[in-house]
Amino acid sequence: MARIAGVDIPPNKRLEVGLTYIFGIGRSLANRICRDAGVDIHKRVKDLSEDEIVKVRNQVQNYKIEGDLRKDVQMDIKRLMDIGCYRGLRHRRGLPVRGQRTHTNARTRKGPRRAILAKKKKETK
Repeated sequence: MARIAGVDIPPNKRLEVGLTYIFGIGRSLANRICRDAGVDIHKRVKDLSEDEIVKVRNQVQNYKIEGDLRKDVQMDIKRLMDIGCYRGLRHRRGLPVRGQRTHTNARTRKGPRRAILAKKKKETK
């Protein structure tokens, strides 16, 4: 099992897909890393030689990933909340930030539905 950037890459996946298990690396960046390292993206992780793993590891070091990236994202959100902009207020309240409607959706962020007792009393009369 290859370990790159502190993440165990699944051995039975293709290298292109396996690299996406690292936070901050998607399919296009994984393709670029493999191309720059000179490693075939269709190779399985278990079939990689130590030399190829080292090449990939060196290429991955050129990008901001895992802990550093998570910290930067959290700092960006905190900055928005501190300056009091609209997006920061939405983060603070736990509501959708990117313009989604909240009238009928966004249950995950708003929490479970609350029963409206007045409605039920009218229906029973």
